[in-house]
Amino acid sequence: MAQTEAELLDNPVAGHPALILRSPDFHSITEAVAEPVERATPIGWWFFFIPSLALLSLLGVAVSWLFWEGIGIWGLNQPVGWAWDITNFVFWVGIGHAGTLISAILFLFRQTWRTSINRSAEAMTIFAVMCALTFPGIHVGRVWVAYWMFPLPNQMGTWPNFRSPLLWDVFAVSIYGTVSVLFWYVGLIPDLATIRDRAKAPIRKFIYGIFALGWRGSVRQWHHYETAYLILAALATPLVLSVHSIVSMDFAVSLLPGWHTTVFPPYFVAGAIFSGFAMVLTLMVICRTIFKLEHIVTLRHFDYMAKIMLVTGTMVGYAYATEFFTAWYSGNPYELFTFLNRAGGPYWWAYWTMVSCNVISPQIFWFKKARTSIPILFTLSIVINIGMWFERFVIIVTSLHRDFLPSSWGYFSPTVWDVMCLLGSFGLFFTMFCLFVRFLPMVATAEVKTVLPQAHLHGHSGHDSPDHETPARLPAEAPALVNGAKAGSKWSFQLPLVPQLPKGPHYGILAEFATPNDLYRACERVRDAGFTKWDAHSPFPVHGLHKAMGLRRSLLPWIVLVMALTGAMAGFVLQWWVHTSAYPLVISGKPFFTWPAFIPITFEVAVLFGALGAVFGMLGLNRLPMHHHPLFQSKVFERASDDAFFISIESWDPRFDPSATRKLLESLGPRSVELLES
Repeated sequence: MAQTEAELLDNPVAGHPALILRSPDFHSITEAVAEPVERATPIGWWFFFIPSLALLSLLGVAVSWLFWEGIGIWGLNQPVGWAWDITNFVFWVGIGHAGTLISAILFLFRQTWRTSINRSAEAMTIFAVMCALTFPGIHVGRVWVAYWMFPLPNQMGTWPNFRSPLLWDVFAVSIYGTVSVLFWYVGLIPDLATIRDRAKAPIRKFIYGIFALGWRGSVRQWHHYETAYLILAALATPLVLSVHSIVSMDFAVSLLPGWHTTVFPPYFVAGAIFSGFAMVLTLMVICRTIFKLEHIVTLRHFDYMAKIMLVTGTMVGYAYATEFFTAWYSGNPYELFTFLNRAGGPYWWAYWTMVSCNVISPQIFWFKKARTSIPILFTLSIVINIGMWFERFVIIVTSLHRDFLPSSWGYFSPTVWDVMCLLGSFGLFFTMFCLFVRFLPMVATAEVKTVLPQAHLHGHSGHDSPDHETPARLPAEAPALVNGAKAGSKWSFQLPLVPQLPKGPHYGILAEFATPNDLYRACERVRDAGFTKWDAHSPFPVHGLHKAMGLRRSLLPWIVLVMALTGAMAGFVLQWWVHTSAYPLVISGKPFFTWPAFIPITFEVAVLFGALGAVFGMLGLNRLPMHHHPLFQSKVFERASDDAFFISIESWDPRFDPSATRKLLESLGPRSVELLES
């Protein structure tokens, strides 16, 4: 199949191949994605997990010895006070950028090809940030007082310096990790419900059910869910661009030749996307082969990723050239010496390794044959990340090892403990990724289903559809009040955050439909019949259903706006209070109230509060968690997260009548109709 797919990619006359091959139905997508989670642990998984765990143990040994002896066990010296520790930190932060780029930026641009790889990329982001945060935590020496980096009241009455890029970095990376976890978990909720509904063992059903929060896939839930996902994407997009920009300011705001340059923020962001996509490519080549996902993660996805790596690699090469040009054009002999020393000094081998891997090797992606060749893609993805690690090493070490006076020159050589920390960080990353693919769906099942042709509504024509009879109306004498307002009135009110279920012997009636189109037409009929306490359920968001149900816009954007403004105000006021009242410090002769230096942390805290508002606001509006619901008693409803579509009408609807409502639903052509007990 791979060869046929490659031939189709090479033949423009034949058109683009489908994003998902083999023309699968909804159920086969569920089966393919759920199989690695549900089947017995394969031997191949142990083949990757055990070496990863062994490397992780190296990190444990190295960090334990570091805590006991101090950072002198590394190869640090004067003048090289930063080396592999900060190199590893910047490398892993860069790796963590691709997940948010794929999930957020490509989502905003409506790039549907992201659906097959975004879940794994998001997980990769979280694990990379875990690895990144390890190194600032352990390189400070006295780890037991690392809490001094955070704005926490303490017995000494001291506060961190909010005007320092190092503290900006603490806020940026930690908030980026938090928002990435929220983004990842929100995307997981519908798929956790799928695994819950398929689980046979009670303990398995219980565990996945806890984390699925009682998700039922109702249109009302999808309505708020999609709004939350869109807002999170909008918040994460500037966040991901700001994080590596702030990381670059650790260097750029210094006066050290080789670091003091304004090109660093865009240069670092391009490099982060470059290395992050390379790591996604490495992981997805392995996963699609081991778990037989070639029809979901196709050569077309790899072709797109290779194009992005070609663009960002070229941008990185342009940044390398710009640095040399700026050093020459500035007329600063120290700046020029630093860059000539990089290319021809003691670390020439590291510089030219960087250039070869990051600039020269990606140029092969100009050829489609290379972009659709699995061996070439896999090899180059590894080569690129080797080069990106060397880039961070070159920037940090070659700028430090020769100071202004020759008597202050030195040479950094790593010790065995440096090597163990580096290898151990890879062990942590791959251990976490192995656990992820073993226990969680590595592909966003619900999102992949939305790109299938049968997921789209075709030819629905509203009230006058010729192929469906107009359903019988319910008795007009049904009660006309809903919580004190007329049925169907926009002023009807119910507490949005309080779970409410009907009282009495019956919960309501559940009808199953075969396709999204059938569900859409049925929703129009139920809406026109005057029902207000009802919902539709689908395994993925069917766009247009909320209009067929007559739902209004979600309140979630207003919740997020209030939370984001609250966060921005809290972050700014905290910095103002600390620097003008609680702990005033004169730094470089600047005034206490230096508001431009407060902007990075103000922005980061605003994004954090906005993301928390989006997630918890969505859960509140959806009345989640609700782990016990009458719909879960129906065996057929388990397919609501797989391949079936449902309408549920609750018995506390003023127009509900068991026999008349059942007759109405049966007239809409369902597969089955079921009366549910309360």
